[in-house]
Amino acid sequence: MISTKALPFDKVRVTFTLDRDDPPGPTSVVGCFNGWTPGRNPLRGRSNGKRSTSVVLPAGSTLSFRYLTDGGRWSDDPAVDTRDGSGNPRITV
Repeated sequence: MISTKALPFDKVRVTFTLDRDDPPGPTSVVGCFNGWTPGRNPLRGRSNGKRSTSVVLPAGSTLSFRYLTDGGRWSDDPAVDTRDGSGNPRITV
């Protein structure tokens, strides 16, 4: 699940949320906003049984992203249907 919140100065907080164990193991979100760097935005456990991480981007940004586990397994957000030219999930915030 992805949620957004408008912030001052034409910024948007984008929060990426997954169930705690799906996919299993430590997981990070990687994408064009962080140079596709594994581990830069790890999902952290929350008290509601989920795990999430947030990034702040300029309003109107289009971003491509995927989830990556420590074991090297890639997965996509099931709620995102739009894809970029490489097949990665893509959203505009």
